[in-house]
Amino acid sequence: MIAVAIVFWISAALIVYTHVGYALLLWVLTRVRRHPRDPRPATRHPSVSIIVAAYDEQDVIARKIANLRELDYDGSVEIIVCSDGSTDATVIRAQEARADLVLDLPRAGKVRTQDAGVERASGELLVFSDANSTLERDALRRLVAPFADPTVGYVCGQVRFLRPDGSNQEGVYWRYEMWVRELESRLAGITAGNGALYGVRRDAYIVVDPRMGHDLSLPFNIVKRGRKALYEPAARAEEKMVPSIEGEFRRKRRMMSHTWPIVMRGGMLSPRGYSPLYALEIFSHRVLRYLTPFLHAVALGTNIALLGESWIYVATLVAQLALLAAALVGVRTARYYVLITASPALGLWDWLRTGTTPGWEKAEGTR
Repeated sequence: MIAVAIVFWISAALIVYTHVGYALLLWVLTRVRRHPRDPRPATRHPSVSIIVAAYDEQDVIARKIANLRELDYDGSVEIIVCSDGSTDATVIRAQEARADLVLDLPRAGKVRTQDAGVERASGELLVFSDANSTLERDALRRLVAPFADPTVGYVCGQVRFLRPDGSNQEGVYWRYEMWVRELESRLAGITAGNGALYGVRRDAYIVVDPRMGHDLSLPFNIVKRGRKALYEPAARAEEKMVPSIEGEFRRKRRMMSHTWPIVMRGGMLSPRGYSPLYALEIFSHRVLRYLTPFLHAVALGTNIALLGESWIYVATLVAQLALLAAALVGVRTARYYVLITASPALGLWDWLRTGTTPGWEKAEGTR
C-alpha cells in the first residue's frame, strides 16, 4: 500500500500546486527577479490593422465597427472585417458601417479567415478582436504601448465579462486567472491569450494549424522564436458572459477539443526555445491544468483503496465526496469547478473520437 499512498499524495499535491502553489511560486519569483518594463513613453505610433473575423454576426458587426472607430489612438488605424462564409447580412452591414475592407470569404474556420485578413492588412501591427467584444476608448493605445520594446512580439489585453443586463459577471476564478497571467507576464511571458483583444507584431505573425487557434498557439510559438508574449491589463475589452455554468462548460469542452492537438502535436511540449522559467509556466499552468481531471480520478481511486490505513484517508475521501455532492446539488462554486475541471477530459475524448475541425460557433447567449 506504500506505492498506492505515494501515488495518492503525488496526485493530490499536483492538484493543489497547479491551482494554488503555482501562483504563490510566481509571486515569489517575480519579487526575486524584478525586471520592470521600460518606463520610456513610445515616441511613435505605428500603423495598426484591426482584424475582426465574423461568422453570422449581423446583429453586432455595425456596433463593433463603430466602437473601433471611436478608439483613442494617434496613429493610422485600418479596420478589416473578414466574413467566414456568413449566411446572414454580416457582409452588407459591415460595408454599410464603413469598415475599411470587408472580405467575403468561403467558410474555412476562424484561423484561415484571420490569415486572409493578415494578407490584405497594411499595418505594422496586427490587432485581432472578436465581433462581440467592446473595447474601452484607450484600449488600442494601451495594447500598442508595450510594442515600443522591439523584443515584444505579442500582447494580450484584458477581457471582462458582463451579464446580459450589463452588470459585471467576473467570478473569483477569472480574477484569479488574470492575476496569474499578470505574474507570468512579469516573469517569463504569458502562456495563453484571449480572442477579445490581442496584438502581434507583423513580422512575428505565425500561420498556425487552422484547428488550433491563436489564443494558445501564438504566445508559446512567438516565445520559441525569441520574442516576448505579454499581458497588458490596462487594455480592456468587454464581452457578454455565457449565461449559465452548463453553457460555459460546453464552451470549454469545445475549446479543449482544439487545445489537445496543440498540446500533443502543436509543439507545446517541446522545450526547444523555452527559457527554464517559461518551461516552468507551460508545465504548471498548461500541462498540469489540463491533466487535473485525470489527477482527480487517480486521487479518488487511490483514496478509496487506502481506506482503513489511516483516519486521514477517511477525511480526504469525505472532502472529495463533499465537493462532488455540492456540485450535484447546485452549489455554484463547486459546480463550476467540477464542470470546468472535467472539460479537458471530455474535450480529449471528443478529439480522439471525432477529430477537430477548423470550424467555430458562437457561444450561446454572448451576443
